[in-house]
Amino acid sequence: MNTSQERDSFQDAFIKNFICVALGIIINHINGVFVYTFCKNAVFYGNSRYILYIHLVINDMVMLSITVGLHVVSYAVPFVRMSLCCFLLLLSNVTVKNTPLNLAGMAIERYIAVCKPLHHPQICTVKRTYILICLIWMASTIPALVDIFIIIAIKPLSFFNSNTSCMLWNVFTTQQHRDRATVVEIIFMLFVWLTLFYTYFMILHTAKNASTDQASAKKAQNTILLHGAQLLFSMLSYIAPFIDMYLVPLFPKSRSNILFTTFLLTHILPRLLSPLIYGIRDQQFVKYIKRYFSCSSNKRLDIEWAEGATTAGFEPDHPEPRGDSTPMPFWWWHSPSPP
Repeated sequence: MNTSQERDSFQDAFIKNFICVALGIIINHINGVFVYTFCKNAVFYGNSRYILYIHLVINDMVMLSITVGLHVVSYAVPFVRMSLCCFLLLLSNVTVKNTPLNLAGMAIERYIAVCKPLHHPQICTVKRTYILICLIWMASTIPALVDIFIIIAIKPLSFFNSNTSCMLWNVFTTQQHRDRATVVEIIFMLFVWLTLFYTYFMILHTAKNASTDQASAKKAQNTILLHGAQLLFSMLSYIAPFIDMYLVPLFPKSRSNILFTTFLLTHILPRLLSPLIYGIRDQQFVKYIKRYFSCSSNKRLDIEWAEGATTAGFEPDHPEPRGDSTPMPFWWWHSPSPP
């Protein structure tokens, strides 16, 4: 069995694992800041956009931890129990597919907020947001379970007690697995991209019509393009197995480098875009992050006062919108409210 660690020298293996672990720690640390900020401020709990965003962040943290862990294990422990490997691959596949579906859900929510603002409080409720998250997990879990059921149907139970190099192409090797993957990936791609094009085109059209400031419209367009870029990188995870399938036979001596490059581009780097696009560019999140992580003692006192005032039944000087008030998108800089 040709595995990546048999082809890599110690120096190459160390560099690759160091890059993966370092990027994983950095990205998870950044995402952890946003999760902490979300949990510490109840103002985010009733907003469907922030709930979907924090679900995306937590999902990416789980996915990144599993995939980076599997990458390191493939070098440190060449063979693991098949049953454990199947479980880890199942969870990894589910979290990978959750990301594009979650982005599609966020696109629909933004479409409703911008193009149908009067209906947004009734449609995008907290309960329906959690129902959507459950549907996302169901849609991602069912195909992954089908892979396991195919193995159970065609392999003896002793197969799960064997040891293997825990890689996707070493476990799900049958024609049935390839056919299932092809059909599901095409369906997912079509659904997510159609959702992306329709909602983002409508948002861009509404933003341009509602704004008299061309600079503001340009900023909105740039942000929408960033959203599309993130989804494009996330969608690469759907075609990564096909890229490996065709490139590795063409360049067998570069197999390890090809697998490592596709792993970085499709599983790690896209997770860095989530905090940059949805977090750092969101003024609401940035404001609270500055409060909690600033070294200024005055800001800390302001936080303590605000928390104490809220507990006592009072509101700080600048309360956040509550109730039916829906915050505008973070790219809607100084533009008039949509009709």
